[in-house]
Amino acid sequence: MLSWTLHQKGSPKEDGAAVAVRHQLYYFGRNSDENNEDQIDVQVFNTVTLLWRKVTPVTSGTGICHLEGPSRRRGHTAVLIECTVYLWGGTSIPGYNYCNVIYAFDVDAHTWFKPQVSGTIPERRRNHSACVLGKVMFIHGGVTQTGLTNDITNDIYKLDTTTMVWTSINTRGTPPPAHQSCHSATIIGTKMFVFGGCGSQPYNTRVFDTETSHCMNTPSTQLVPEGRYGHSAFTYNGELYIFGGRNYNQAFNDLWKFNPETFSWKKVVSKGKVPSPMYSMSCCMVGDRIILFGAYNRPGDLYVLDFSPSLKTLCKLAVIQYGLDQSELPHNIRWELAAMTSNSQ
Repeated sequence: MLSWTLHQKGSPKEDGAAVAVRHQLYYFGRNSDENNEDQIDVQVFNTVTLLWRKVTPVTSGTGICHLEGPSRRRGHTAVLIECTVYLWGGTSIPGYNYCNVIYAFDVDAHTWFKPQVSGTIPERRRNHSACVLGKVMFIHGGVTQTGLTNDITNDIYKLDTTTMVWTSINTRGTPPPAHQSCHSATIIGTKMFVFGGCGSQPYNTRVFDTETSHCMNTPSTQLVPEGRYGHSAFTYNGELYIFGGRNYNQAFNDLWKFNPETFSWKKVVSKGKVPSPMYSMSCCMVGDRIILFGAYNRPGDLYVLDFSPSLKTLCKLAVIQYGLDQSELPHNIRWELAAMTSNSQ
């Protein structure tokens, strides 16, 4: 019973990148206070208590950051490999300088460090996609900065985090289209599925085989999502899902799933109160739940899409929806109901 089970205020209001670490979300975004220090924000959302807290990286005795972290930025990506978050790309604020330095954040020690890398390092860029297979991070597309001009690229790079060597991938088969920014790239098995992006066509679902470096377009089908960018993409039970996004005419709040075996799309109907159209948001999966927040047009809002809501969750939703009396409920249930209906800061 796929249901929207939570709408909460108090999430980060600025665009950023997020990863799920066990039952928590780590969010890396630009600081909303332009007069604050030139350091990216690290905030953590506890999916049990439904509360946010700001994390201060470990400091030395002098109060100086233990190791240099990334500057405030937008258009960057973050991926989790074991207990380390790898943050790459984006444009700094202020200055809007593009970046191609890899930063790493230890989620256990709460420290930043800059790994030493070698190989063919990708050009500086923003609005690219990043995904992980094993201990390898793949970077695809984005807007690059060459001199005084900005170009949209369709290249693919990989970073082996065991050796910290960057490799430029020479693809075979049908090359990806040139317009590949604000798109999604999602790993299913050993293949990367790329959907959407600025200038994309609705049938442009591309497949990149990480083992053979072969690219192909999926066959056109009659039922497909409208072309879009700034959407969220995730996998569940071996299928690709996309939600929201926008094109040049409108924003979306529809949910679609793609079967990688049959190359077919299906529009998904969900229960609960569907969010208003939203785009450019962070998306993380924790267990059977998808957590969406930080949308460009819905600042401060957080939504939960639950693929398998428990009877307890459904009962709490009924109490909230119908305004039922809570005075005789156990203390912990009343606390949980309060957390679901109050600001999460």
